[in-house]
Amino acid sequence: MEKSAKAFAPQSFLNRELSWLEFNQRVLDEALNAGNPLLERVKFFAIVSSNLDEFFEVRVAGVKQQMESDYATRGNDGRTPEEVLRAIRARTRVMVADHGRCWREKLVPALATVGINLWEFANLPPTDQAWAADYFIKQVEPVLTPLGLDPAHPFPQLLNKTLNLIVQLEVRKGKTREQRLAVVQVPRVLPRLVRLPRTDARQDYILLSRLIGHHLASIFSGNKILGYWQFRVTRNSELYIDEEDAANLLKAVEQELHKRRRGDAVRLEVEQSCPAEMATFLLENLHLTEDDLFRIDGLLNPTQVMMLCDDNHLPELRDPPFLPPRAAAVPPGTDLFAVIRQRDVLLHHPYQSFDTVVEFLQQAARDPQVLAIKQTLYRTGGDPRIVGALMEAVNNGKQVAAVVELKARFDEANNIQWARQLEEAGVHVVYGLVGFKIHCKLTMVVRHDEDGIRRYLHLSSGNYNASTSKFYTDVGLLTSRPAFGEDVSNVFNLLTGVCQFPGTRKLLVAPFQLHARLLELVEREQQNAERGLPARIILKMNSLVDRESIEALYRASGAGVRIELIVRGICCLRPGVPGLSENIRVVSIVDRYLEHSRIYYFENACQPEVFVGSADWMPRNFFSRVEVVFPIEDGNLRDRIIHEVLGLSLQDNVKARQLQPDGSYLLLQPGPKETPVRSQTEFMTLALRDAPKTGHARSLKTSLTRLKLRPKPVGTASTTST
Repeated sequence: MEKSAKAFAPQSFLNRELSWLEFNQRVLDEALNAGNPLLERVKFFAIVSSNLDEFFEVRVAGVKQQMESDYATRGNDGRTPEEVLRAIRARTRVMVADHGRCWREKLVPALATVGINLWEFANLPPTDQAWAADYFIKQVEPVLTPLGLDPAHPFPQLLNKTLNLIVQLEVRKGKTREQRLAVVQVPRVLPRLVRLPRTDARQDYILLSRLIGHHLASIFSGNKILGYWQFRVTRNSELYIDEEDAANLLKAVEQELHKRRRGDAVRLEVEQSCPAEMATFLLENLHLTEDDLFRIDGLLNPTQVMMLCDDNHLPELRDPPFLPPRAAAVPPGTDLFAVIRQRDVLLHHPYQSFDTVVEFLQQAARDPQVLAIKQTLYRTGGDPRIVGALMEAVNNGKQVAAVVELKARFDEANNIQWARQLEEAGVHVVYGLVGFKIHCKLTMVVRHDEDGIRRYLHLSSGNYNASTSKFYTDVGLLTSRPAFGEDVSNVFNLLTGVCQFPGTRKLLVAPFQLHARLLELVEREQQNAERGLPARIILKMNSLVDRESIEALYRASGAGVRIELIVRGICCLRPGVPGLSENIRVVSIVDRYLEHSRIYYFENACQPEVFVGSADWMPRNFFSRVEVVFPIEDGNLRDRIIHEVLGLSLQDNVKARQLQPDGSYLLLQPGPKETPVRSQTEFMTLALRDAPKTGHARSLKTSLTRLKLRPKPVGTASTTST
């Protein structure tokens, strides 16, 4: 494949880390949006904090390691690691301040108007103070372990993301008094919000940390409490495993998980009132600098407020309930194998029920004609139905193999648990290829049909996780196409056996040929545009980082290819720049569900091709993971993806934000004569319209606020919904 010799300057690229921070800002914007139901805003508020935690645990920790390395280089945008870290800190401080104001000035007053209050202990009525004191004595104090700090008691190794109190004491020593320090960890095993007893509808809480702080005198008896301040440490949580030297990957991951909880500190958060000398003491003991300190005017651990959502069931405070119907092609009681033999089935989650995928596994486990089941497991979510179906299949005499990815970030412990249970049940459990994370989403069922052996497949952009399937948007395909089956067999042989990659006829597989093939498809659109043929590219993904891919899109834009990108998170491409990317538009949708599906559309001179799969356009996905991308060959299903999934996403003018050349995002709004289009609401409407006509589906239609559908064609094929 010939490439243009044109070099792209560093200013052609947006910084990856800063782009991610802009994504988190879009999440914060949803918490600030008074048009969202109150408890949904609280959820977004908590997610912002959780996202920032992971960002510091992994990305900031990585930047710091680059600074310490002898091989630090400039990024695509020309910044050094030091420059990146300075920019991260500056942007994060603004976000943290906005986050705190969101809580203090927006959410707390709004919660109070509906009878939900967080109290300071001193402001409680005497009866509540008495109840809280009794609760502390009986439920909290026995769990606490105060840690004195002196030459005999060095500064403790505090666990990652734990909430702690640094306590200043005045200690009597004979006739003299001296000041001492101690640390009290707020127990993770207890609810962080303590709900006060009420006989009416009010919901009043106190923070567990404040309850402990008020009763410190009973913990440090005989001493005077001069003050206490909350603080929180974030540590490096990346796994570092040399798989070549790890004789047992399962044990190696378990050992590394223990190290993660006490990795190097990367951030210190203290409450706003913490004295400077106390913050300095903490920084010195954590081996951090003043630049790593973040003062929080609000909640130090905002994820704790998710309890407010769990305790509350008022419908007016939440999004309208939506129970996903089944896909029309697979009504209840369907023999899935009979349906899949006849035609491909497309599933769009969470708008269509994930139960179909679970039933596919359960039917396979119980069907006497099924000989074998093979599946990749990246994030199972602990659903006993999925893992249970594999165990049941073994009990029924079938060959069952599971490729479990132990290094699925922050799900490692969960995957280790399920891997052990599967092994004990007799499932052949393997951990994939040395040096590569197994990220593809594949299930293959081998069945002895009347006309011979046939492979039934489920291919997807999302995980086999029934919990996340309720709020992640993903696309799955059920198919028995022989060429697809041969390709999937080759992938599983690669993952479970000892063989070279034999190549594929239909699937695109990383790290082998996915990157090169996608670049070829982009260049084909460029060449079509240069010849005056119809040329268009639509890509939907979580992240766009890979430099070669971005440069290919720039070249295609320069040739006149119309390019539309739906990128939820990181986007390092700079759109709308004259002479560089004036034909490229980028939007990000942040709404009720997490946009997770990866879909690639290429116009191909009026013969459109659509691919779906597990890979974002990032170097790690192309070169460090096993990813599978599959074509949609059924014309009706291809049309559905083009006109519904992609078309409605591009029409969104309610929850979509458009990336500007400077890296900021602008919330789109319908014009005076335009119809508001909220794509996720439209998808719910379409799913209900096309659902099997059951009483369940009909009752759901009455609970959904529906917008008038007027989809605009985005491809060349006719509009068909199946």
